Amino acid sequence: MKNLLKGSLLFMFSVVSVCLFSQESCQVLKPQISGSYQGKCKNGFAHGKGRAVGTDTYEGQFTKGLPDGKGKYTWSTGDVYDGEWKEGYQDGEGTYKFKKNGNDTILTGIWKNDVYTGPKPAKPKIKNSLGVDRYNFQRMSDIKNRVMIDFFQNGSRNIGIQNLMMTTTSGYETTLGQSVGYDGITFPVVIKLNYTTWNKLRTSQNYIIFEFEITEPGDWKVEVFN
Repeated sequence: MKNLLKGSLLFMFSVVSVCLFSQESCQVLKPQISGSYQGKCKNGFAHGKGRAVGTDTYEGQFTKGLPDGKGKYTWSTGDVYDGEWKEGYQDGEGTYKFKKNGNDTILTGIWKNDVYTGPKPAKPKIKNSLGVDRYNFQRMSDIKNRVMIDFFQNGSRNIGIQNLMMTTTSGYETTLGQSVGYDGITFPVVIKLNYTTWNKLRTSQNYIIFEFEITEPGDWKVEVFN
């Protein structure tokens, strides 16, 4: 019985030692929160959900030892940022709560490399639509300020577009394959399309109007379905 008890205690001590060693060897690379860490690890670095405490405190997602994903960061001053992170920086959508002139202040919007860039841009807005079944807006990247438009019908490209007229508040007309649109745009931009196309049964032609506004800069793809 003594030997069994001794063996059990030895096993428990080994498990606890391994857990403690694993926690101690899990590194957090942001110096301000590198004092202690509890959470998931991978290859010796904080990776996954965890909590790191130093002069400041962070609780949320980590990647390769750095805040990455969604998380809440509390500074020693009491300021708090709750939002998206990328490679240790505030990057994406988030909310920052702090004191200004002794008053509680909240700043909500978009951050890039720890810098607040402004409020979250409004989603694309439809100003006028006639004869359009549905539509889709997709922001592809922030490399160019461009809007490209594709037309679809019955699951494939609509090749029956006629009398297409387009107007825009900025930019110059361009094409890319079967896509049409505008490059060199200054946002916000309003684009209006007028054209005729066969209905799905190809028994009559419909007059189409589609006018929309995009506020957020970037390279946009717009799909129009008739």
